[in-house]
Amino acid sequence: MIRRRAIVTGGVQGVGFRWGAREAAQRLGVTGWARNRLDGSVEVELEGPPEQVDRMLDWLRTGPPGAAVTALEVSDLPPTGDDAFRIHESA
Repeated sequence: MIRRRAIVTGGVQGVGFRWGAREAAQRLGVTGWARNRLDGSVEVELEGPPEQVDRMLDWLRTGPPGAAVTALEVSDLPPTGDDAFRIHESA
């Protein structure tokens, strides 16, 4: 299991990005969470098998219809053992 934090920038708020991320994560078997940030970006933490996390990162590079992702900054974190993918309130 691996865990990654991704900061997604661009036109990513107000387009269902967090909800789309949750659906994609559930489909891929990835856990973690997503939240809007005050600077207009979306922060996402992902945990799961490396292949599924990489597929989820690929999804984040495009996002749902209506999103306009301009950058994705990814960093490594230690796994925490999350058991679901959640949507958190804004940071």
